[in-house]
Amino acid sequence: MDDSASAQATPGDDALMLAFAAGDAAAFEVLYHRHRDRLYRFLVHQLRSPALADDVFQDVWQRVIASRESWRPDALFTTWLYRIAHNRLADHWRAARHRPPAPDDADARTAAIVDPDTPERQADAFEQRRRLHRALDALPDEQREVVLLRLEQALSLEEIGEITGAGRETVKSRLRYAMDKLRAMLNP
Repeated sequence: MDDSASAQATPGDDALMLAFAAGDAAAFEVLYHRHRDRLYRFLVHQLRSPALADDVFQDVWQRVIASRESWRPDALFTTWLYRIAHNRLADHWRAARHRPPAPDDADARTAAIVDPDTPERQADAFEQRRRLHRALDALPDEQREVVLLRLEQALSLEEIGEITGAGRETVKSRLRYAMDKLRAMLNP
């Protein structure tokens, strides 16, 4: 297939935007993938901050989505997209002029914030999940079933009884024994 046939097979931006306005989410995906990298680079160069660029980038696409039904192909889609980006940048700079400066110790304050998602904490959480799965596997089938139905599915004792065919008091007893065993296995 040559390039001209390929270009004809892929709809233009205007056709994609009209299709998106009519409810075709796949058309938006094509538009987004077609323009995301260049738009993001433009915003990073303008803002000189990937974090700020991320925020404005998301806002630009949210405005594209929100304006889809009122969009008309009076200008090129790219012109319209970058006009939204330009306006968002102007809003950002205008707000920045009215924003108080960061305190002198802002970097120290930021550095003092504990990161809850460190590799050590992730490893610890993984190990805890692994220990819990092993402890659950060690329970008798009837006890494991009631624990999973109660804790993962948030079912009442009566609902668990209906599912398992056991009475409410039997379910309650199985759950209590299972929880006692789990505590003993997880907190030796």
